[in-house]
Amino acid sequence: MKREQFELHLEKLVERAAEYGLEVIGAIVILLVGWWLADWARRLTLRALDRIPRLNPTVRPFLGSIARYAVLVVTVIAVLAQFGVQTTSIIAVLGAAGLAIGLALQGTLQNVAAGVMLLLLRPFEIGDFIDAEGTSGTVNSVGLFTTELTTFDGIYRSVPNAQLWGRGILNYTRNPTRRLDIPVGIAYAEDIEQAFDALLPVMRNDGRVLAEPAPQVMVLGLGESSVDLNLRCWTARQEYWQLRFDLFKEAKQALDAAGITIPFPQRTVHVQQHGGAPADDVGNTA
Repeated sequence: MKREQFELHLEKLVERAAEYGLEVIGAIVILLVGWWLADWARRLTLRALDRIPRLNPTVRPFLGSIARYAVLVVTVIAVLAQFGVQTTSIIAVLGAAGLAIGLALQGTLQNVAAGVMLLLLRPFEIGDFIDAEGTSGTVNSVGLFTTELTTFDGIYRSVPNAQLWGRGILNYTRNPTRRLDIPVGIAYAEDIEQAFDALLPVMRNDGRVLAEPAPQVMVLGLGESSVDLNLRCWTARQEYWQLRFDLFKEAKQALDAAGITIPFPQRTVHVQQHGGAPADDVGNTA
């Protein structure tokens, strides 16, 4: 009798092991297939969006990520259903888990919301160079949680979306033209009008300088050791940096050719002997 009961229990144990083993194998298969389908759905979404010519390129990776995560959620539900969990129970569990995760990951959800707002309002697009109060670089992509940048010196940078959305953003690529200012100092003994006549042709003769607004040379202020001038002009944003470098060089050459001195900081030091009597070398400069 005991032997028969043992064989009966062993038979039931084998049946349950086979049954649960098949469920585990099925769940693994569903998980692997779902993971593959998630990547496939992302690639398919990106290919479909590429056929829409007017769609902003910044939106493409964001929608691709949404498609991928949607398939992953369905995959998780299918895996739980494989173990006999009812759909209503799954939804209830997901709702409770979503609430708990939402409370625990408020910062992460803020990044998702910020990513949506960045895509809707579009303060920048892929390829723009931006500066968000010290966070600067060329935009490579905008994802669900982070925005990927490349800094001016070629370094990869990943920035949480909320960090960009919560700051003022300077977009150096959005407008087609930029204003360029070149500060130049001349000695107090020099003729200001002569300096103007020497510096204005530097900008007017450069084809990269726009005719409108017209280039200007102005007096910005009277410094400690120089009269501070400024060369101001407008140029296409693609020409900005190279023109800036060239104008510094050409302004120096133009002033040298006109015989106008660019001073360096000077101080007059009066030396007195012990007792207050002035020394013979009063007026030494340094």
